Amino acid sequence: MQENYLAKWLNNELTEEEIIQFKKTEEYTTYQKIIATSNKMQAPEFNQDKALQAINNKRNAAKETKVVKLNPFKKYISIAAAVVLICGLGYFYTTTLDQTISTDYAQNNELTLPDNSEVFLNAESKIAYNKNSWDKNRDVSLEGEAFFKVAKGEKFTVTTNHGTISVLGTQFNVETRANFFEVTCYEGLVNVNYNGTDYKVPGGTSFMVINGKVAPLSHVKTLVPSWTLNESTFKSIPLEFVLNELQRQFNLTVTTKNVNTEQLYTGSFNNKDLNLALKSISIPSKISYTLEEDKVLFYVEE
Repeated sequence: MQENYLAKWLNNELTEEEIIQFKKTEEYTTYQKIIATSNKMQAPEFNQDKALQAINNKRNAAKETKVVKLNPFKKYISIAAAVVLICGLGYFYTTTLDQTISTDYAQNNELTLPDNSEVFLNAESKIAYNKNSWDKNRDVSLEGEAFFKVAKGEKFTVTTNHGTISVLGTQFNVETRANFFEVTCYEGLVNVNYNGTDYKVPGGTSFMVINGKVAPLSHVKTLVPSWTLNESTFKSIPLEFVLNELQRQFNLTVTTKNVNTEQLYTGSFNNKDLNLALKSISIPSKISYTLEEDKVLFYVEE
């Protein structure tokens, strides 16, 4: 195979017949020209002593080279950037691990926290906590209403937009709605911080704030919140908040006409029977109502 003649020739592997054939090819003629030209070339003179001296001179020059300091401001920028990066990663690490559980209208839910504390969520409520740091900080945030059965241990804190509740281990209920804040302790002792003031709420009492006004502690006789038993109970509560709770429990749109929603309501309604609930509100309040699909209108007849 002629394409292999050159390689074989360079390795002295061609037979005499193959050498004759190879010398007839253009490749052989080109290669001979390359050999003739390269033989005329001469390598430059190499002085080993001069080369060694040149290397030593470069090394000495490098030692004498001045060190130019970086602008200290740039150093601070680098440090600041590193701090921002660390803080950013820390924020991502702590916030993205938050566990969030929520409920919609006409929905309840229950969950067990990492320390086996139990939480029962009422309708339209949300709770969040950091599972990763739970062993160090038993902190939860709450929107809406929840009943807590706290396992004994380090301080347990519930943060709301109205105030902060702190306990060591007890059972209590927290409701935080627009213009309404109530903490009921069923056993032990609960500390409520509202507007920078601490209030002690012992078992069997309830702390309440309506429209920014703190009410005197009231007594409760039940062992658990009534809503956990499918009953919403109120004692001298403005009708506005009663209708809001009806809306949450039955996923309704509630409107009023000529109704004094500031009048106080004492009573309860069933969270599972809408018709019974409507009567439980309208009869003692002396108002009428109409129900069309998921819309309720409470009104006073003229």
